[in-house]
Amino acid sequence: MSGFCSRKFVVVMLEVAVLAAGAARAEVQLPALISDGMVLQQGVKVNIWGAAAPGERVSVTLQDQKASGVANGGGEWKVQLGPLRAGGPFTLTVVGKNTLTVHDVLVGEVWICSGQSNMAMPVSGVNNAQDEIARADYPTLRLFTVRRELAAKPQREATGYWVRTRPDTVGDFSAAAYFFGRELQKALNVPIGLIHTSWGGTPAEAWTSRETLESDPDFKSILEAGEKLISPYPKLFDDYNVQLAQWRQASDQAEAEGAPVPIAPALPDDPRRNPHRPASLFNAMIMPLINYAMRGAIWYQGESNTSRAVQYRKLFPAMIRDWRRVWGEGDFPFLFVQLANYGITPSMLSWPATREAQAMALALPKTGMAVTIDIGDGGDIHPKNKQEVGYRLALAAEGIAYGMDVIYSGPVYESMQVEGDKIRLRFKYVYGGFGPKGPQVAGLEIAGEDRKFVRAQATMEGDTLLVGSSSVAHPVAVRYAWAMNPSCNLYNRAGLPAAPFRTDDWDDLLYVR
Repeated sequence: MSGFCSRKFVVVMLEVAVLAAGAARAEVQLPALISDGMVLQQGVKVNIWGAAAPGERVSVTLQDQKASGVANGGGEWKVQLGPLRAGGPFTLTVVGKNTLTVHDVLVGEVWICSGQSNMAMPVSGVNNAQDEIARADYPTLRLFTVRRELAAKPQREATGYWVRTRPDTVGDFSAAAYFFGRELQKALNVPIGLIHTSWGGTPAEAWTSRETLESDPDFKSILEAGEKLISPYPKLFDDYNVQLAQWRQASDQAEAEGAPVPIAPALPDDPRRNPHRPASLFNAMIMPLINYAMRGAIWYQGESNTSRAVQYRKLFPAMIRDWRRVWGEGDFPFLFVQLANYGITPSMLSWPATREAQAMALALPKTGMAVTIDIGDGGDIHPKNKQEVGYRLALAAEGIAYGMDVIYSGPVYESMQVEGDKIRLRFKYVYGGFGPKGPQVAGLEIAGEDRKFVRAQATMEGDTLLVGSSSVAHPVAVRYAWAMNPSCNLYNRAGLPAAPFRTDDWDDLLYVR
């Protein structure tokens, strides 16, 4: 082939490639969330969206609903269907210049399931895992796991796929999410869709938008810490290049002399891939989900913020409001798991301070807290009883999201009154009386003006506890389960544990005994 013909052939092939790429861009495309086996939220308007050629008209059909829209200048389109009726399976048809068909579509209840490693912990790691996996045959309970990604800017696409709950699929899925969904389906008898998006060891600021973090001076230290993660990288990379050049020289010399070749220097880790970076997981693993209509979210996190418990009082509610803002569905139910008992140092107080910060988020509307102070593992930060965690979250969903007549909370401290040498404590959610698991209420401490807490005893009187100690004549404050791994046993008659609490506001004693 002559040089001219060769060049002409290359030009023609490039033109074909460009036309093919243009044709591919012109085809209607759907995100991974909108795919076979998906579950759509019942009773509300749902978004169906994707990509197409700019100006291309796209029509979407499901059940007896049909909607159409036009792709904008960036090739993005979105339409709304509904409200939809629970049921299925249905077929979703998307028509533009090409036709896409999404099969086995269900309509029911959809929940976002997020957090750190205790949310990520799979069904294969729980108590009685083999039996749980063998019995996992729930064809209308569908699971979608978002692949772990990081991003400096908000992303449009998440990677993952929907699966039916079967023994061959459930083992790798989030255990807390699965047991929550299983209990919820028993209560509601509709299809359930769970979208699991978590990353072990991550702090709340990674799941919060930069916009929100920049809006509050109290979060300035978070942003500064994020910058410090990145700032050393240029020098590390320059040092690596110097070491690499030295290694090449030494390696060439060793080969020439027949000597062993030295080990090459390791490329430094890219701090931009650090999942602790503020907003990095919000951008990559939350923002791609916000078009997807859902009922609410469950959250299982807090361990990575225990060193900054006071800051978490503002950060955690800010994150909840952030998610509600970007979804645009109002104050959707947000249910979370309080830190479990853990550790071989019972008196370490950063954990109870974080539990308190978590409980403060209950001031936001439509929030609920699953207390797990009784089902942790002192020697394992990943307790294996995720069945009870899922059950307690599901109770909260039934009561808060669905208005069902269920008891979903254990006793919650409400007020105190000094009565001579004792303090009377009043509680919400006692439901007719306490049910301590033991002859005495364990985990109570009382202090006088000296702020020194000692073990206390309690007498149960209806919905109140009368707390005192022979060594404190003039009590002023009581604490319950105020330790990293406390001995505590206060429940209501429904068998749900009381949340740890303190009646004082002595923040200077948060981290010391």
